[in-house]
Amino acid sequence: MNTIHELSYLKEQIEELKEQGVYRKLPVFDGPNAARIHLNGKEVINLSSNNYLGFANHPRLKQAAIDAVEKYGVGAGAVRTIVGNMDIHEELERVLAEFKREEAVMLFQSGFNCNAGTIQAITDRGDVIISDELNHASIIDGVRLSRADKKVYKHSDMEDLRRILEECKGKYNTQLIITDGVFSMDGDLAKLPEIVELAEEYGALTYVDDAHGSGVLGENGRGTVDHFGLHGRVDFIIGTLSKALGVIGGYVAGSKVMQEWLSHRGRPILFSTSLPPAAVGALIEGIELLSSTDEFTKKLWDNARFFKEEMKALGFDTGQSETPITPVIIGEEGETMAFSRALLEEGVFVSGIVFPTVPKGTGRLRCMITAEHSKEDLKEALEAFARVGRKMNLIP
Repeated sequence: MNTIHELSYLKEQIEELKEQGVYRKLPVFDGPNAARIHLNGKEVINLSSNNYLGFANHPRLKQAAIDAVEKYGVGAGAVRTIVGNMDIHEELERVLAEFKREEAVMLFQSGFNCNAGTIQAITDRGDVIISDELNHASIIDGVRLSRADKKVYKHSDMEDLRRILEECKGKYNTQLIITDGVFSMDGDLAKLPEIVELAEEYGALTYVDDAHGSGVLGENGRGTVDHFGLHGRVDFIIGTLSKALGVIGGYVAGSKVMQEWLSHRGRPILFSTSLPPAAVGALIEGIELLSSTDEFTKKLWDNARFFKEEMKALGFDTGQSETPITPVIIGEEGETMAFSRALLEEGVFVSGIVFPTVPKGTGRLRCMITAEHSKEDLKEALEAFARVGRKMNLIP
C-alpha cells in the first residue's frame, strides 16, 4: 500500500502566506499575450508582460514557426551534442552573433539555463566571482553551482567593487565580475562603462546578463553593451529570447573560444533537449525583423516615457527606472497585493512583486510597458491607478 505524505510542513508555510496576504493562484488567460488579454472571464489591460515589442503574436513570427514545424517537426529529438543540432539552430546562432556584433553565440533553452549552465562552466576552484547584490535569481543560482569563491558588492557601488577587486588581487586565477545589464525589479542600468574600466584595470573578466536590455536598448535593440559602445570589451553577454523577441530561449554572445568551450561543458546543452524548431524558426524571423527597422523600439520608448511621466504626475513612487520597466513602489507586502487585486477589479492586470523576489518592505507593482500598447490603453490604465491609489490613500 502506497503512503502519500501530507507534507504538513509545506501546508503550514502556505497558511503563513495566506495570513500575510501574499498567497496567490496562477493567473490563467486564453488567447495571445497581448496589450489586452482575456483573464478570469473579462478583458483587462495587460501591464505585466515581458513581450516588449509585441513579437509574441506577430504574424511574421507565427508564420515562420508554422513553416519550421512543417519542415522539421515539433521537436529536436535529442540534446545538441548527440543528434539534436539542426541547421536552423546554427543559423539562429549566426544571425544572433551578427545582430549582437560579436564573434559567436551559444544557444541555450532559456535565459535561466544560460546563467545556471555558463557560470559553472567558465569558473572553477581557484577563481572568484564578484556579483552585484541585486543580480537576478538565475545568476545567484548559477554562482551557487560554481566551485569558485563568491563575493558580493553593494548595488552599482563602484567603490565597493574596487574594494573587493583590491582585496582579491593576486589571490585568484580568474576574477569574474557579474552584473545585470538592466535590473529587472527597478529598471535601472548597470554602470557598465565603470565596471569594464575596473575589470580592465584589475585584469578581471566581465559577464553581463542583458535579459531586459536585449531588444530594448542600443541600436535596433542590440542591448546594453551596444548602448554604452562597449563591443569587444565584455567577455560574456547573456540575452533572452523570451522577452523582446517573444519566444523562448537564451544565448551567450562573445568569442568563438567561449562558444567552443560551452559546447563541451555547458550542462543544459549536454543534458537537455535543444530548442524546438518552431521556436527557432520564429526567432530567426524576429531577429531579421528587429535588424531591419527601429519602429518597434521607438514605439516602446515613446509609450514608456509617456506612462512614467503621467505616473509621476499622479504622485506615485516609480523609483529610479531608466528603462520601460516601471516599478510602482507600495512597500508593505499585504498592501502591495491588495493594490494589485483592486487594479484587476478596475480592469488592469499588474502583478504584485513582494518578498522574496524583492527585499521585505519594498513591495511594488512592476509595470511592463510595451510597443503593443496604444495611448488609449495607457490612459485607461492611468485612470485606474489614480482611482485605486486615491482609494487606498497612496496618492493625493
